[in-house]
Amino acid sequence: MSEKPFSGEVALVTGASRGIGAATALALAEAGAHVVLTARDAKALEEVEERIHQAGGTATIAPVNLSEPDGIARLATAVSQRWDKLDMLVINAALLPQLGPVTDIDQGAFNKALTVNVLATQALLANFSPLLKKSGNARVIGLTSSVATAPRAFWGAYASTKAAFEVLLDCYAQETKNIAKLRVAVVNPGATRTQMRARAYPGEDPATLKGPEVVAEQLVRLLGEQFESGHHESVNHA
Repeated sequence: MSEKPFSGEVALVTGASRGIGAATALALAEAGAHVVLTARDAKALEEVEERIHQAGGTATIAPVNLSEPDGIARLATAVSQRWDKLDMLVINAALLPQLGPVTDIDQGAFNKALTVNVLATQALLANFSPLLKKSGNARVIGLTSSVATAPRAFWGAYASTKAAFEVLLDCYAQETKNIAKLRVAVVNPGATRTQMRARAYPGEDPATLKGPEVVAEQLVRLLGEQFESGHHESVNHA
C-alpha cells in the first residue's frame, strides 16, 4: 500500500468535532483524503481542521445540525458545488437519550434521537447517493452499537434508533449492490473512551477503555479493503 492510499479522494465524516469522528477524520486526512468535517460545533470543527492542517493534511469544515430539516440538503448542495464526487461517507454522529425504562421514555428526547440517528441517516443517503455513485469506489460506513442487535434493559430508546439505523444501511447496501460501485459497512466500535460513553457509564474508569484512535485505525483499514457490501464488523480492543 502506498503512503497516501486515499490521495485524490473526498471523505465526509459526521460528528467530526470530537471522539471517534474527529479521530477518523484525522486518520483519513493522514491517509491522503480531503475530509469534509461536519458537526454542530463550529469551533470544535475548526480545532480538528487545524490539527489536520498541522499534520500536512487537507480538510474543510461544514457546520450542520443534522436535526434541522434542510441542513443535510444544504450540505449536499455545497459539497456538490465544490467536488464532482464523494468517495467515502462515514456516518458517525448520534444522539444518546437518557437511559431509563421503556415506559418512562421522554418522547421529546426520543424524537430528537430518532431525528439524528434515523431520519438524518436516510437524508444523508438520499442527498449524497448521487455524488457517491459518481465515485469509482464509493464506501459508506455507519457506526452502530451492540444494543442494536442485543437489546438491554433501560436502553430501549437508543437501541431502537440504532436498530433502525442498521436496517436502513443494510437495505441501502442491497439496493445499490448491483447498480453502483458502492459498498456499505456497519461497524460497532465497542466500548470506547468518548463523551457519550462517559454519559452512559459515569462510574467507569476511562483508562480501561480503548481510545477513539483505535476505532479510527480500523475504519481506515476497512475503507482501504474490498469488503462486501452489507459487511458488519466490530472493533477489537487495543
